[in-house]
Amino acid sequence: MMRFIAVLLLFIPGVLSAYGIKLMRDTVFNEFHPLFFNVGIQFIIGLILFVLGLAFIGGFIVHRDRKKNLIKKKK
Repeated sequence: MMRFIAVLLLFIPGVLSAYGIKLMRDTVFNEFHPLFFNVGIQFIIGLILFVLGLAFIGGFIVHRDRKKNLIKKKK
């Protein structure tokens, strides 16, 4: 059950990151979504979603590795 919850915790930020990439790509190819009132805002929101999702997944992996003592200490 704990692994299922962990997969769900990684799935949601992964989907948000993918949506952020899609928003940035749509901005580059001039696809405008009516939810955003400016193309620049659409790109910034996409970038924020991508970075936050990536940071969450990276932080989750670092936390897991530190808990299992897989990361070496700095000197």
